[in-house]
Amino acid sequence: MRGAPHVFTLRQLQYVSAVAEELSFRKAAERCGVSQPSLSAQIAQLEGALGVQLFERDNRHVRLSPAGAALLARARRILVEADDLGRAAEYLGDPLAGTLRIGVIPTISPYLLPTIGPAAQLALPRLRIAWVEEKTPTLVARLEAGAIDGALLALEADLGIVEHAEVGIDPFVLAAHSSHALAKGHKRLATAELRGADVLLLDEGHCLRDQALAFCTWTEFREHAFRATSLTTLAQMVQAGAGVTLLPKLAVPTEAERFGLTVRRFEDPEPHRTLAYVWRRGAAQAEAFRELAKLTKAALSA
Repeated sequence: MRGAPHVFTLRQLQYVSAVAEELSFRKAAERCGVSQPSLSAQIAQLEGALGVQLFERDNRHVRLSPAGAALLARARRILVEADDLGRAAEYLGDPLAGTLRIGVIPTISPYLLPTIGPAAQLALPRLRIAWVEEKTPTLVARLEAGAIDGALLALEADLGIVEHAEVGIDPFVLAAHSSHALAKGHKRLATAELRGADVLLLDEGHCLRDQALAFCTWTEFREHAFRATSLTTLAQMVQAGAGVTLLPKLAVPTEAERFGLTVRRFEDPEPHRTLAYVWRRGAAQAEAFRELAKLTKAALSA
């Protein structure tokens, strides 16, 4: 019946989420700042109220029961909504004040954050930004779990259901050693010219790798066996003559120029990624993210 008292508390759901992540009642209790008997008693009370066993435990292991696994995602959604409720009240007073936890992918952070950080401090002095650098899949999972408020990444990745504010288009360019055959010429490069070339790409988990593969999918290039964890490493390998690579134009002033690489643009339709801030649908921080998008767009244009 609507309006009837709930048989659980948010604290109990927090305990369940902590045990599910730690797979240990002792570690979950330490993380939540309570005694293990107290945490265990609260979870037992919740199990009794719901009429299901959430965890299977023996002397050595703790694991989610099938019922616990089925209910965990719902419990976490409730906790995220509860956090958003508290933060919404904070932002209603001043939507451009408080703390924003923003994830950013490694192929953006070194090239934009040194400019965005100081610009945001000047333009939005009441807003504190805590940046977290991670790959796209990790950021999407942390956003869904409420561990971050939003992220700065490429819209072409699989992001789930989010709201967004675009920052700009970041074209991909070919980067090659000056002695490489593909470094010759001043006209824009046709994708077909990559046929037979040794192309270095980032490691699994980087959305830039997936975007590069999608662009080159019909070209018979040879992917180099080495997979880098950063654009800096890619540029160093190209400088050493290992092959060519695709760099986002955003990284060219830092990576290509640092290692003396030759850069060529591609013919239209030019491969690119769309940079944007994303956040959970209906989040209270939407206005702050839109203001940040304006600042970042200006920085990207500059």
